Amino acid sequence: MSPSQVSELGPVDPSSLPGEHWDETESKAPWIVRKLAGSLTGRVVMSSYESFRAAGTSVLCLSPWGDSSPLLLPCIRFRDLVMHAVIAGTGGMAAVAAPVMGPVSDAVVSSFGDTIVVEMGLHAGFDVGSKIADDLIIEKSIKAVIPTHSSRLHTTSVKTLLVTLKYKHTMSDASLGFFRSSLHKDPSLFATVKDYLAVEKGWFSPYLFASNRRPVIPRTMQPDVIFCHGPFLAGDYQVGEKLLQESAAIVHLCEAPPQVELPPPAAEKPKDPYPKYRPISNFIARHRTPEPPSTPPAESASEAPTILPSPPERRMVMLLLGLKPHRTLWSTSHRPDESVINYMLLNGCPAVVLPAKQGCPLVAWDTITLEQLHKIGKSEGGVDGTKFKGVVDVLFEYLSLCVDWSRIIVPRDLEDDVRQDGDSEKVASNNVEGENVEPGSKHAVRSAIEVLVAGAVRSWDSKAVKEDVDLDRAGIAIFRIP
Repeated sequence: MSPSQVSELGPVDPSSLPGEHWDETESKAPWIVRKLAGSLTGRVVMSSYESFRAAGTSVLCLSPWGDSSPLLLPCIRFRDLVMHAVIAGTGGMAAVAAPVMGPVSDAVVSSFGDTIVVEMGLHAGFDVGSKIADDLIIEKSIKAVIPTHSSRLHTTSVKTLLVTLKYKHTMSDASLGFFRSSLHKDPSLFATVKDYLAVEKGWFSPYLFASNRRPVIPRTMQPDVIFCHGPFLAGDYQVGEKLLQESAAIVHLCEAPPQVELPPPAAEKPKDPYPKYRPISNFIARHRTPEPPSTPPAESASEAPTILPSPPERRMVMLLLGLKPHRTLWSTSHRPDESVINYMLLNGCPAVVLPAKQGCPLVAWDTITLEQLHKIGKSEGGVDGTKFKGVVDVLFEYLSLCVDWSRIIVPRDLEDDVRQDGDSEKVASNNVEGENVEPGSKHAVRSAIEVLVAGAVRSWDSKAVKEDVDLDRAGIAIFRIP
């Protein structure tokens, strides 16, 4: 694989990460360890430890929930108290296994076995089926100009998905990275004094901490994008795919990978119906004379070397996402062996699907919250102002390090319009870090980013957003998906 096909945002030394972080293998802790940590006593002890840890680092880092509070409460449910009360009342001679009772929902969707479970209700005004929104960036009649004032980018409804993400590992630090754009007047990654206490950059932290991945975000840094490489969870892919499926509109700039057919399971050997009637001599181990080692055949000089299989192709989905705890407090989202979080999707913000390079981060998020994007729409020029253009430029620079330009699909109409336009700002050089970029590829990616950011900025006057979305826990997130 050539260096240009590997993302610059990948780990400097991949061997520094454990194998389960890099080769997409989910780590699993021993069963007894998970049961001890997930017990009521274990949760109280672990929350006390995390509280002491957060209190000691609160001056230097944000809390694991992405705020400034050093107090981390344990997740204690009513059935936990009932179970332990019965056990204590009977002297430890009885146990009650309470059924899992969740809120009644209109639809319960289970995908990929028991890795994630999605509960969602019916949302009036939110399209049930996803619509292809490619025409927002390739309409020939507007000569490839982004319709940022289109009525389709006006949010009228919000869809809420309650997703249960299951895992089998214990608490560990998340492998985070920080990106700062070179477009700033001050490209330094370290924050100024006035931004030292800002907590907006940690709005996406609950997603990681609720799944036992502790995010450590220093206050001294002012990144534009924070990205995470691990620990890897198979549920991350499935959460990203589910959010993509439930989006009201999708902009596709790459093809979906071919479906891999699993081989049929091997036929089981018939069991012996009468094992007890076999002679006992069959079960006695016998010492056998070792056979002389056979001489391996000489390898032919003309034998072709073994060709390693190419790594699987991945995609990225970028969307506007809101987060809310399961029940008021974030501690209720951090359950034993699972995280339960409400995800909000806006019908005026299309999802963007892009091809990803090898080494692309597992998840990433823009540190600008939806509250800050709304300020652009209210008083800072809206979609025609310089603030809006700055947000798009930063995201485009970050994605330029992650996008596999050789797999970008650009409609022929857009290529023709770009060639006729000849605008150097829209179409940069066809050479991006040594890669050959087809005409219009960069313009298509930038156009898709503008459509998404425009939908977020224009949602400031949406009544549904004001009622259902926590603006300080919402922003633009990027998931790596198959």
